[in-house]
Amino acid sequence: MRFKDVRVGFAVTGSHCTLDEVMVQVARLVQEGALVHPIVSAVVDETDTRFGPAAKWKDMLEKIAGKPVINSIVGAEPIGPGKLLDVVVVAPCTGNTLAKLAGGITDTPVLMAVKAHLRNLRPVVLAVSTNDGLGMNAKNIGLLLNTKNIYMVPFGQDSPQGKPNSLKAKMDLIPDTVLCALEGKQIQPVLINVA
Repeated sequence: MRFKDVRVGFAVTGSHCTLDEVMVQVARLVQEGALVHPIVSAVVDETDTRFGPAAKWKDMLEKIAGKPVINSIVGAEPIGPGKLLDVVVVAPCTGNTLAKLAGGITDTPVLMAVKAHLRNLRPVVLAVSTNDGLGMNAKNIGLLLNTKNIYMVPFGQDSPQGKPNSLKAKMDLIPDTVLCALEGKQIQPVLINVA
């Protein structure tokens, strides 16, 4: 079991079209021994979409992790002072979350979890899923790639013809990326073909 007793904060943001494949990775971490603490953004906590109601995703996370979701800034804040986690994963990590993280904005439970965790100089793994990764968010991805203790799940263009600015992480590489991040290493290559 590669993750025996590793405390993983798994933070989910509102790229609803990728939530199914992300849940598979949460379950993989648990199966491999991780102690997963689920965290959701306000969008995931409150928004029903064509991909399912908010309650579905929260219930699924809680069943997989065996713990209640953290869904408030107040609930996420103790992560830092209590040194509660070994690694935080943000998957999917939307363009909105990327931009706020790069800009130092902390106005969601996920961003508070990341900020609180980074104060302890511990790794954060980002799995991007954004339609503007090669547009408005390209600069933010560049900033985060060069930020200490931030690690990226390998990503690429998921629809070069239909959505040329869209980037998406290869979600099944989340566990391997986490292992590398726990050793202070960025998994390579970062840029891959995902289409």
